[in-house]
Amino acid sequence: MDATAEANVRPDYDAELQRIADYVLGYRIDSTEALETARNCLMDTLGCGLLALRFPECTKHLGPLVEGTTVLHGARVPGTSFRLDPVKAAWDIGCIIRWLDYNDTWLAAEWGHPSDNLGGILAVADHLSQQRVADGRQPVTMREVLEAMVMAHEIQGVMALENSFNRVGLDHVVLVKVASTAVVAKLMGADREQLLSALSHAFVDGQSLRTYRHAPNAGSRKSWAAGDATSRAVRLADIAMRGEMGIPGVLSAPQWGFYDVLFAKTNKDQQIKPEGQRQFAISQDYGSYVMENVLFKISFPAEFHAQTACEAAVTLHPQVRDRLDEIDRIVITTHESAIRIISKVGALANPADRDHCLQYMTAVPLAFGQLTAEHYEDAFHRDHPIIDQLRDKMEVIEDARYTREYLEADKRSIANAIQVFFKDGSKTEQVAVEYPIGHRRRREEGIPLLEDKFKTNLATRFVPRRCNDIFALCTDQARLEATSVHRFVDLFVV
Repeated sequence: MDATAEANVRPDYDAELQRIADYVLGYRIDSTEALETARNCLMDTLGCGLLALRFPECTKHLGPLVEGTTVLHGARVPGTSFRLDPVKAAWDIGCIIRWLDYNDTWLAAEWGHPSDNLGGILAVADHLSQQRVADGRQPVTMREVLEAMVMAHEIQGVMALENSFNRVGLDHVVLVKVASTAVVAKLMGADREQLLSALSHAFVDGQSLRTYRHAPNAGSRKSWAAGDATSRAVRLADIAMRGEMGIPGVLSAPQWGFYDVLFAKTNKDQQIKPEGQRQFAISQDYGSYVMENVLFKISFPAEFHAQTACEAAVTLHPQVRDRLDEIDRIVITTHESAIRIISKVGALANPADRDHCLQYMTAVPLAFGQLTAEHYEDAFHRDHPIIDQLRDKMEVIEDARYTREYLEADKRSIANAIQVFFKDGSKTEQVAVEYPIGHRRRREEGIPLLEDKFKTNLATRFVPRRCNDIFALCTDQARLEATSVHRFVDLFVV
């Protein structure tokens, strides 16, 4: 062979892409638990989006790119009057879902928020449902939306189990783009070749850096990054449906593929692998595991690694609220992931910076007994210097057991403990919370609170009768599954 020429033999699609395509096109969702959890996830996710509409920094991003544009059979953005093309609607829905950091979470080697995929799923399903009815065909049903949610959760979550994109500096929204691309392509009617093409384009895209999630650059892009990712998924699926060729070796191509270009560091020690590409580790088949085990944020709009710290702080609040000036130090015992992601000192520049600071998210409920989205705003922070005074007294230490059980498949704990020491030598007990209220182990306790959260969020946007109608539908599994998507979305239009 000529040493100056490459062998131009087109490969088969990478096995990882084929596994995803075969799962999406061939797997039957028959887990009652997964579908019921998906229904609860749908409620919670849409409620988070409605609550975000109270914040101008979020709503400034919404609406058509060209003012006054009308779109026949356009997708609607819940809580608004916007009717947009599915690509921009996916962006907007994804943006409001994620804005307050209050939707569901998945924690493993990689982190993320699988319900971010609802932006693309709902936008495409709403548009297709309207279009089908206009053409005299059957609409898309909410059962199909729930199934797409289960599959998107599964793709994102299983890929995250042993593959740490954050270790190589990439943001977890790459998995939103990949998962959304797969399921929206299926909704659009993709065959196997079209679906593989769409997936290959999702990986060949340049991927987002995590810069906007970490000190000293944390900022509001983290609140719309997932909307951007799920929107891009809709665009790529549409391109593939038009017959665009795929890139079969997008992952494995030497020098030019995803593995060699963007995933060359190992997940354990961050050392460059001396030869060959790093491949994804997929240790289990795709099914419905992730939806069944997903973590809900029920009590606090806070980065999930701090949820149990917030709960412990609320427990301690009655003991410390009248002695804040007497505090000598506060010890937070946590796990390695929390230390790496959200433990920070120094000035916090904006709300997005504050809701990714373990110390801030602990100080507020210690001092005030609760933590809401408003507590991250500039005005609140400026008017309450006690928050930074408490932060300055905090010590963060790792518990090896917490770190280990965070990754154990039968536990997946997210443990934090807090103890407060006073200047006179007295101290509180150490309050430890190992499983947050949104954990699968606490479903029976958590779901009634999740429903209450949904009712509260509905009331921020709709009159009582509409709230009651939406809640009644969303809590009736059979009736919801049979409802056409466009009729469901009708209820959320203002």
